[in-house]
Amino acid sequence: MGFPSKDYRQIREDILRDIVNQNPDAYTGDDSDFAVRANAVSAAIEGLYQHQQWLVRQVLASTADSDYLDLHASQRGMQRKSAVVASGTIEFNGVTGSAVPIGTEAKTTSGVTFVTTAADVIGAGGTVTIAAQAAQTGSSGNQAADTALTLTAAPVGIDSKAAIVVMSGGTDIESDADFLARYLFDLRLPPSGGAKHDYYKWAMEVPGVIDAYVLPQRRNTRSVDIVIEAAGGLPSAQLIADVSAYIDDETRRPPCSDVLVMAPQFMPIDITGVLTLSDTTLVDATSAINTALETFFAGIHLGEVVRKTKLESIITSVSGVLDVALMEPTANIQPLVDATHSEIAVLGVVTLT
Repeated sequence: MGFPSKDYRQIREDILRDIVNQNPDAYTGDDSDFAVRANAVSAAIEGLYQHQQWLVRQVLASTADSDYLDLHASQRGMQRKSAVVASGTIEFNGVTGSAVPIGTEAKTTSGVTFVTTAADVIGAGGTVTIAAQAAQTGSSGNQAADTALTLTAAPVGIDSKAAIVVMSGGTDIESDADFLARYLFDLRLPPSGGAKHDYYKWAMEVPGVIDAYVLPQRRNTRSVDIVIEAAGGLPSAQLIADVSAYIDDETRRPPCSDVLVMAPQFMPIDITGVLTLSDTTLVDATSAINTALETFFAGIHLGEVVRKTKLESIITSVSGVLDVALMEPTANIQPLVDATHSEIAVLGVVTLT
């Protein structure tokens, strides 16, 4: 049972009651000297109770504030993952042979800025695809394919309009919830000299990794395959290399193990169906359904079955949707996880009529 902390009014009433108990003739009305003193003391005591409650919350990592969660984790050699910049490619248009230099800036309509990290020239088809990254770290840099961009200062011969080809991998600084989850995982499953959960923890410690799957003995008796996920799409070659280098550190993996870090294989699931609607339009229903499906697929794990009945349930849970007849998929979808496959289901094309 928790300690019953009193509020200001209860403390004030207790003080005035004790005064009357000691001196029955004491006047404790609102305009009395005793009441004025009780008001001041009660406010101070309530502050002490609140401070004690705050201190108690810092004792356990699960209720601690951000700064104190960092202190708890630091005792186990853990630190919060830093934010990561999104990277990918941008398609530019212009006159054949015109140069796009490194550092060329382009922005989305919402003001997210990207800069090229390589230089190239417009090809014979009037386009060129160049490596680029977001100007700032964070998940805001993750953009869908074909997102329109406007060049800040278009070079000679280059159109002022461009488009994202792919831009993913950007993450914000690790949230309290995610950091706490890693901390509690480490408490419950402490380091074990290269056990399966050790490889998971090592992969998850690398900034940019949002999930990891450990597949031991898939290639041989010494092999440990680690499939990593990044925000907004497939992990970049750089992120895969970073995770490999981090795990290969001599202070971590056992020297006899054969570690391979890889990206998952995305399995797009196209959804086609006929809706029965009430009190909504097809446009509004389709938008809401897409949002609900994107949320569902964002939580799908490696090799997890996508059940047709689950998709139907998600669609019919949207306001205004009375029923749906799915033509695609026709049955449950089982992504493969075996010696050559590491599949995760992702949302494909949604066609609703």
